[in-house]
Amino acid sequence: MLQKQSSWYVILIAVAAGVAGLMYGFDTAVISGAIGFLAERYELTPAMQGWVISCVMVGGVLGVALSGFLSDRYGRRNIMFLSAVLFIISAIGSAFATGVSMLIVARIIGGFGIGFASALSVTYISECAPPKIRGRLGSLYQLFTIFGICATFYINYAVANSGTYAWGLEEGWRWMLGYGVLPGLIFFVLLFFIPESPRYLIQKGREKEAFQTLTRINGEEVAKQEAKEIKVSIETEKNTSVKQLLKPGLRMAMGVGIFLALFNQVIGMNAVTYYGPDIFRSVGFENNTEFLATSIIGSVQVLFTIVALLLIDKLGRKKLMAVGSILMALFMVLIGSVFYFEPASSGPLLIIFIAGFTAAFCVSMGPIPWIMIPEIFPNHLRAKAVGIATMFLWGANWAIGQFTPILINNMGGAFTFWMFAVINAICFTFVMTIVPETKNKTLEEIGQIWLKKKNAAEPEKNVFTENSVQEVVNK
Repeated sequence: MLQKQSSWYVILIAVAAGVAGLMYGFDTAVISGAIGFLAERYELTPAMQGWVISCVMVGGVLGVALSGFLSDRYGRRNIMFLSAVLFIISAIGSAFATGVSMLIVARIIGGFGIGFASALSVTYISECAPPKIRGRLGSLYQLFTIFGICATFYINYAVANSGTYAWGLEEGWRWMLGYGVLPGLIFFVLLFFIPESPRYLIQKGREKEAFQTLTRINGEEVAKQEAKEIKVSIETEKNTSVKQLLKPGLRMAMGVGIFLALFNQVIGMNAVTYYGPDIFRSVGFENNTEFLATSIIGSVQVLFTIVALLLIDKLGRKKLMAVGSILMALFMVLIGSVFYFEPASSGPLLIIFIAGFTAAFCVSMGPIPWIMIPEIFPNHLRAKAVGIATMFLWGANWAIGQFTPILINNMGGAFTFWMFAVINAICFTFVMTIVPETKNKTLEEIGQIWLKKKNAAEPEKNVFTENSVQEVVNK
């Protein structure tokens, strides 16, 4: 029996897939609370602190690299199930780690889970969501990431206040890391309530199931056309390769995707998230107030990510990124100035400046790259291209986690944050010059942006175009 269109069904799909962000957010934030205890307990050097934090990205890069192949073979939903299981195993292994080596192995396993989820969940949402609300639904991944970060900051604060400092050295950090079981379980359970990707179902010849899902998302008439478009893109994809991403037009799309991935990570937010308590401790916060200050920043993240959710399909992606990058550059200059002039007595100012930077990030370069990276590629190359861009994202994430403590230790806080200010200024330049606006465009219309840029180049016979879809639809 054919089921009717349901807006609630679309929201359920987006929420369930977006909850993968809870795992990413938890892992991003929890280590900021545990690393101080771990550094003292195991006498970690700055470089080793960076490795304990960044090792999860090694698993993340490998998970992203394998996600496209595995999801095409076993289904996106099944691989997302696997990601939840790996994250739960990682949380348990981290909590019961008997040494740094075991902790690193457990975190790499968790990285695989987060890598799978980060590559698949937003792509899954983009392929299911109607164009007019795709930005808002795609933002749910980032929103849940921020929820995860904020909740974890408060968990870290609560655990730190649950016993003495000596207890924190022995047991407290284990509880912090062990709470990772919760987001993993939530994601695992919610996946039972969503369907397999319509694209995967059609690819495997299960067209009736795919059509039922598409009908519940967009209604019967739209579902018929979408099903035909997916068939064309799948047939076209059989004769495509990653080399097409190096051709004129698509080469620019790949460049924009990599740019968005890199600047999502290297503009400084992760440095604040990973090392928040240490940063606040360096300007005089003590007796666990550094955890409270970090939690306040987490609350700002939640508030302004919700603001982004409301604005992104109204104001557009490009405008928000441009304004956000300028504001982030300004606040990074101010944060660096706090460390340069009066680091011992400028705690309140530092909270204000970091909160301002965080707000600007959360309405711009925080959620928008996660939305635009799946949007900007043609259907037949989307999975491959998103995988490549996300690998760059995870690689940049690793670099920030690994080298931030080294930079602060050797160069000082002022020059480290001023460096981030310069990076944000570069980000603004790239946004204004190479990033297109994708607001209210269908995925096929966005794909045509790059194909039109080929100009004099002859159309490749295997390149997916809007005309090829229309020919099939007309038949």
